[in-house]
Amino acid sequence: MTHAALNVFACEPEYAALVKELAPDAKVYSATTALQDPHHIQARPSLIAKMRRADLVVCAGADLEIGWLPVLQMKAANARVRDKSKGLFFATEQVETLDKLDKVDRSMGDVHEKGNPHVHFDPNRLLLIAKALMKRLSHVDPSQSVHYHQQYEVFEHKWQQAITRWQQKAIALQGKNVIAYHSSFRYLFKWLQINQVDDLEPKPGLAPTTSHLAQLLKSANNQRVTAVILTSYQDTRGGEWLSKRAKIPMVVLPMSIGGNDDSQDLFSLYDSVINLLLESGQ
Repeated sequence: MTHAALNVFACEPEYAALVKELAPDAKVYSATTALQDPHHIQARPSLIAKMRRADLVVCAGADLEIGWLPVLQMKAANARVRDKSKGLFFATEQVETLDKLDKVDRSMGDVHEKGNPHVHFDPNRLLLIAKALMKRLSHVDPSQSVHYHQQYEVFEHKWQQAITRWQQKAIALQGKNVIAYHSSFRYLFKWLQINQVDDLEPKPGLAPTTSHLAQLLKSANNQRVTAVILTSYQDTRGGEWLSKRAKIPMVVLPMSIGGNDDSQDLFSLYDSVINLLLESGQ
């Protein structure tokens, strides 16, 4: 009797990629691409159909998908993927998040009470998430538990080796000052010891204003900022304005798998991001 392949619905490409590392035979669908802002996705009929068939849903969590995931869950009417002890897995609930808030109100902009959701750019947190995901896969699909454990051990070994390589390669980035768009790379910057001294957004979720950009220009000159950092789905106009006037490079980093041609899996995503930072003269 052949084993039916597991159906996995991933909210973001990084979690689709992580599932494939642990369950290479699974049918994995990513609801978003690296060129889309995962905060703002339409709950399309095609996504509802995919969720209806899913055995497991894997998402960032921390309310990153709050605008569309609950709608999909309701319309898909799939009881398997509404239970966080069974078929619903949030990556941010497996690790300690940065920047948790005691309370949130609208005046603060687009902030996350449960902490910054972009945990996939801390390789040590990602390993903890991978271990928890391996256990969840084993729970959802117990007949393949040994296989998932073996896959995790292979991934852990390769990932630990890669962390050592990345840290050695990125030593030159330590202590550099950057201005970035949103807190998308909060975990990456903390891990590599890069200082985000300012944000292109005047408030989280708000586009750069003329007066805010003028303030950033002063900040860039005063704090020896070495680059303006954006993701592949963010509007580049404010970054280009600041880059040109402050005479510093604007670097567009892939936020996830497929954010550029070099980011084909989790390993090459990290390679690409570090290479781009180093190439910018960081």
